[in-house]
Amino acid sequence: MFSRYSKPAKNAKAAPDLKAVDGGRATPSAPSQNGSNSKRATPPPHATRRQAPVQAAKPPQADKERKRKERLGEIKTDLHKELLDNLNLGALETAAEKDLRAEITDITSEFLNTRDVVLTRDERLLLNQELYDEVRGLGPLEPLLQDETINDILVNGPQQVFVERAGKLELTDVAFKDERHLLRIIDKIVSAVGRRVDESNPHVDARLADGSRFNAMVPPIAVDGSLVSIRKFKKDKLGIDELVSFGAFSEEMAAFLQAAVATRLNVIVSGGTGSGKTTSLNALSSFIDNSERILTIEDTAELQLQQTHVGRMESRPANVEGKGAVSQRDCLKNALRMRPDRIIVGETRGEEVIDMLQAMNTGHDGSMTTIHANSARDAVSRLENMIAMAGIEMPIKAVRSQIASAVNLIVQASRLQDGSRRMVSITEITGMEGDVISMQEVFRYERLGLAPDGKIIGRFNATGVRSHYSERFRQWGYDLPASIYEPWSD
Repeated sequence: MFSRYSKPAKNAKAAPDLKAVDGGRATPSAPSQNGSNSKRATPPPHATRRQAPVQAAKPPQADKERKRKERLGEIKTDLHKELLDNLNLGALETAAEKDLRAEITDITSEFLNTRDVVLTRDERLLLNQELYDEVRGLGPLEPLLQDETINDILVNGPQQVFVERAGKLELTDVAFKDERHLLRIIDKIVSAVGRRVDESNPHVDARLADGSRFNAMVPPIAVDGSLVSIRKFKKDKLGIDELVSFGAFSEEMAAFLQAAVATRLNVIVSGGTGSGKTTSLNALSSFIDNSERILTIEDTAELQLQQTHVGRMESRPANVEGKGAVSQRDCLKNALRMRPDRIIVGETRGEEVIDMLQAMNTGHDGSMTTIHANSARDAVSRLENMIAMAGIEMPIKAVRSQIASAVNLIVQASRLQDGSRRMVSITEITGMEGDVISMQEVFRYERLGLAPDGKIIGRFNATGVRSHYSERFRQWGYDLPASIYEPWSD
């Protein structure tokens, strides 16, 4: 098989002394006693009460399982090292899956036989799968990436891996062998997309093969071990109907947003980290007509537009020599020469805001982007600040006038304390009143209380304000009934 690709043989290091006992289960030989526990502690002089003899209790099942996992972990570590030391992983990358699995099975069997280790069939299968993941996949991260219930994977050094399920963080029993093992997995990810991470460039953004967002920070910047954050890519794109059924927003809000996108209003999706901005942007894009030419610009390609005519662009960092960087602003400037009907920027966070606002103002109606902000008013302030940081000296009234004429709608997304994600506000920008941008909220999420299980009780409600763009909706064939603007009465 792949033995012809093996590295020169090395002297094998001694493995843990494991013997097959306890009905075929592997248990370690009796550990040697050290000075700290070989003698019973002498009771203090003042202790006169005789203590009853303590009978040895059987360890609880959980403790047995924990020790069992530790022993299996030792076996897996030694096998991992044997693979890395004896196989040419570069050659194995191009091998067929069937042949590679067979080779790994043979190596595992030989290792266990020579060490007189007995494992159950399920344990062998699990061990072979983990070794395969180490060679072909992303090692300990692979089972987490395959778990559909996990949204985020957060690694704080080699021994601590958290995941997010249903908006809540939980610690897993997944761990890397050491920092070197974790760094090898990080390098495997970033090198696949032509990027690098090392001491001179200790942070990196990348994407996995399935489109998941990846970020890493390595020592010396990461003090206690490399930090990894993975935002998993949803294979099944959530549409408007699914988001409504999940309670992300109401049917009335969906009808309003459909009219807004279809009539080519410029939309900004605002929210904090993990609030669902990209998911909301994907859902809104489903209302775009299939005949329009759309160009998307992102730092890391995540948008999943389903239209026929979509051109995707991704920014690029500088190379080792510090050259070759292509920013979002560079992509945006070039996009204006590519005859787009709409431009969608994954996230506006810097000087590209100028070109984005100019595009919205000069014939690219219906463009969309996301921005980090806690409310619609904060989103406007963020736009002003980004224009100032771009180094463009403009009177504040001129800046606000540019924003007011470019942006029509701000959709505010939020992740609530119970982990749920809601579209908490839809706000229109209606123009200028003096030096102030005038805004009106059309829909909002009202919190009514807290359930015993910690879930937030609330409802979506209209504010009673009729849309500033109602006439535009009617002219485009979206004559929304007046009832959707009427607030619920208690």
